[in-house]
Amino acid sequence: MYVGTQLGGSKLEEVGDRYLRQLAQLGIVHVCIDPPGNPYSWTRDVLRRHIDRVDAAGLVLDMVQLPLPSSGIEKNHQSPGIVLGQGPERDREIDGICRLIEDLSAMGIGAAKYNFNLLGIPRTPSERGRGGAILSTFRQDQLTDSDILTAAGQVSTEQMWERITYFLERVVPVAEANKLRLACHPHDPLTPPGYRGMEERVLGSADGLKHFVSIAESPYHGLNFCQGTIAESLENPREEIGDIIRWFGERKKIFNVHFRNIKGGRYSFTEEFPDAGDMDMAAALRLYKEVGVDCMIMPDHCPDIDGEAPFETAFAFSFGYIIGLFHANGWDPYGR
Repeated sequence: MYVGTQLGGSKLEEVGDRYLRQLAQLGIVHVCIDPPGNPYSWTRDVLRRHIDRVDAAGLVLDMVQLPLPSSGIEKNHQSPGIVLGQGPERDREIDGICRLIEDLSAMGIGAAKYNFNLLGIPRTPSERGRGGAILSTFRQDQLTDSDILTAAGQVSTEQMWERITYFLERVVPVAEANKLRLACHPHDPLTPPGYRGMEERVLGSADGLKHFVSIAESPYHGLNFCQGTIAESLENPREEIGDIIRWFGERKKIFNVHFRNIKGGRYSFTEEFPDAGDMDMAAALRLYKEVGVDCMIMPDHCPDIDGEAPFETAFAFSFGYIIGLFHANGWDPYGR
């Protein structure tokens, strides 16, 4: 268990090698950073050059993102067939992901994260937090698009589980054969039943995620455990999150942790800095350690702040907070 971070390929091109060096200077060693371009176009040569680029900055590439993004179906131009359950396209995309898993494993990358997402990340107007920081917000009573269907139309719970099961039954055996851990992100957030045509957001609750990890059971099938997203589905995150961490952690289903805090809970919350939300993050980190979690603990969805480098500054604060919690417990935060 060690501090880490993530960066998409397009963001990497924006911030460049300077930011990779900055991560190393701040004490980050392990990362999830994608090569530029569509993942279906990543060859072993592309991956080799990317690994060398990351290594040159003093970092270790633990994980990348598969071509199943967090964006909703209107913006998902990589694998629409998989999430829509459309025959020939679905099978072609799954074959491409299986080839990518084989290539990632061959290049020594041990994990990949992904989303199975039709709605994207719904939010209502942002609110102000500490010092005027802008907080990503979801309030059910402010929703204005509940009756606007996505391109997927009406989707039943049964249909969603069929699509997920179809994918897992074909991909998980390939991941197991190649010893590559597949880490799925929960649906962010849990939305009211029927929202935008979704009968139920099946990966938006702990119960749904428990069912998910039971499909195609394997030590290589688990979660990108977003603590903030799971907290968004709870009535009382501070009291309930510990039992959920324990349940998934004891079953070795946590392959990456988004260490994010919120204020509020089900259908009404703001995303916060780790020290400003309702959950006891120090207690959560101790629990991850207790149940034997062995992966990156990383910031996620930091609030928007003022300054000349708001992205870098907000994440630097969060890195320092996580590293401080490790040191307070006498643990090495760097995975050495």
